[in-house]
Amino acid sequence: MQTPRSLQDIFDSGTNIVDHLFRNPKGTLAIWTATLQPAPHVLPEFTNWQDEQRASVESVALADQSFHMVNFYVRGRDAVRLLERLGVNSFKNFGPGKAKQFVACAPSGHMVGDQILYCLEPETLLLVGLGVDNWVEYHAVTGGYDVTVERDPIYVLNPSGRRTLYRFQIEGPNATALLEAVTGGPLPEIKFFNFVELKIANCPVWVLRHSMTGTPGFELSGPWDDRERVLGALLDAGERFDLKRVGSLAYFPGGLPSGWFAVPLPAIYTGEELRPYREWLPATAMEATLSLGGSFYSPKIEDYYVTPYELGYERIVKFDHDFIGREALERMAGQPHRRKVTLVWNTDDVLELQRAAFFDSDMPAKRLDFPMADYAMWKYDRVQDPHGNIIGVSKYTGYLATEKAVVSLALVPEEYATPGSEVVVVWGDNGGGSRSGPWIERHREFEVRARVAPVPLSRVAQEYWATVKPGR
Repeated sequence: MQTPRSLQDIFDSGTNIVDHLFRNPKGTLAIWTATLQPAPHVLPEFTNWQDEQRASVESVALADQSFHMVNFYVRGRDAVRLLERLGVNSFKNFGPGKAKQFVACAPSGHMVGDQILYCLEPETLLLVGLGVDNWVEYHAVTGGYDVTVERDPIYVLNPSGRRTLYRFQIEGPNATALLEAVTGGPLPEIKFFNFVELKIANCPVWVLRHSMTGTPGFELSGPWDDRERVLGALLDAGERFDLKRVGSLAYFPGGLPSGWFAVPLPAIYTGEELRPYREWLPATAMEATLSLGGSFYSPKIEDYYVTPYELGYERIVKFDHDFIGREALERMAGQPHRRKVTLVWNTDDVLELQRAAFFDSDMPAKRLDFPMADYAMWKYDRVQDPHGNIIGVSKYTGYLATEKAVVSLALVPEEYATPGSEVVVVWGDNGGGSRSGPWIERHREFEVRARVAPVPLSRVAQEYWATVKPGR
């Protein structure tokens, strides 16, 4: 069999794309941390992951994001026009010093992905993260736009052995005081998703008002060569504010308290109009090589797609411009849709699950790893009503020391989205691991009761989001 050269080649071989993604390599969080945030730059734990999780609520946490996110630059006269065509966001009043959560959709209205978009200069935009950079690059090179693009890959895939920028996140009740200490004075007013240039250790630093966990926070970035000086200044001053460095173990569950639905499966696998894109995407792209897993299985890849409305992004979708997916989203706007909720897992059932993973000799349950339990990039577990009917999907499962609970994010129908509703999560890989080949140990599925809770779950996050007016 000829080795596929593009994502479309995989389809043309007759392979079901769902089965292909299920068979892709999976692993525990330990594998992710070793590759995405490599030691000695970022350790799994600098102290212990429980205290590191609590620091964003109790004092101040510093997370080093310099290594695991793509920096994707779009430069040129048509830079804004290109992103406006691809994004559901409004670009009115968007310019230097502003950022936004950029959301892109396929023609069907389902999400391709989202990343943080910075406007550095009038004709220089920067996308940070993972999810839409391939989509943007494709349209940049095939759409006749007067732009150039530059990809700064994640650290472990970067042939230069360095990055263009460092990036730190500081969050918690002491974040503002820490930042004032290292900049030498009171901070100027920074609106949410706006950034200004300040100096730390005599180095220019972009300071973005931003939060991952739903607590007061800032994202700091600047030239790679300044990284150690700025980090040193933050650590020295941080001793006075009980700063905790966040290791990989505490970092990856960080979006759970605020309900961020990270890296949705891109809706690019269906539709003849997207065939040219699938032909352009190499078979080595993330869209072909990342893994699908969990107890939910459907042979139809469309059943794994999500819409901006389901993820609570109504405030981002603006029909003041023409963009890919607009007609579909306009049709969806007034229709019922699934709601994003937090599921708080029943502690007794979690303890029984762990017991069953260790002591059921014939066919154990799949162990629940702490603090992050996911073992596939796109993991979908079945959510059932008390009678065993499938009503939704659960994703992004982890333990939060701040809540002393295992939680997950889920999409459920409106009638099950009321806080306090009782549901059941089916934990394990579909087919007991047989569908995933050698990557998952054989096990039995295990049912865990769960209680529906709000998004965001954290009371601190609820209060913080109520005080900010996100500029999108």
